[in-house]
Amino acid sequence: MIRNLALAHVGGYYNYRVHFPKVEKLCCNNGFIGLKQHLQEMFSNCPDDYFNIGPRSSRLKFNIPLDVKKIAGHEMSYMAREGLKINKERYKGNHSKIQVFMLEMDKKTIAVEVPLWMHNHEINDYKEIFQSEFPLTGHADILRVENGKIWVWDYKPNAFEEKFASTQIYFYALMLSKRSGIPLSNLRCGYFDGEYAFVFNPSETSMKNLVPCPQP
Repeated sequence: MIRNLALAHVGGYYNYRVHFPKVEKLCCNNGFIGLKQHLQEMFSNCPDDYFNIGPRSSRLKFNIPLDVKKIAGHEMSYMAREGLKINKERYKGNHSKIQVFMLEMDKKTIAVEVPLWMHNHEINDYKEIFQSEFPLTGHADILRVENGKIWVWDYKPNAFEEKFASTQIYFYALMLSKRSGIPLSNLRCGYFDGEYAFVFNPSETSMKNLVPCPQP
């Protein structure tokens, strides 16, 4: 039911996992065929070289004007706590504990550590924004399908203290939109820990409003 592939990308190994029965049900029922195709293709045709050069979404240190809402008691926080508890002895890394728990137990989670990228011709002012001509890359922690929307989630152990998490996940959503052909308006974003979730609609901003801050 769950297919796994270890990806040797910069920073270590990423365990890309997909629950294909849920992909079939949730993607096909919601018309997200482009997402299904991307998830399938990554097992045979992931451009690994992209992930060993160029900018990474997780390292972006500038803000985007987004309407981020803080939610206490969100189901993602509950699942984070449960995953850390149930998989305590099963996995060493907290991300794996939560990701595998959600793939196995949550009806909405379809994939984890999903490889994503974007080419320099796919948005305006790419070189000025990222100070590079190489593809932007990243691995989305968790993909869920809920109420006809694709949710891109990232687990942050101390979510309340994050300064640039929304920027990171915004670009995950933008990259997923480019790779799947699914409009950004059909995507939603969030990051979470065991207490709070922070959510936003990535289509409610514009790249025209993006002003990169100097790297620290």
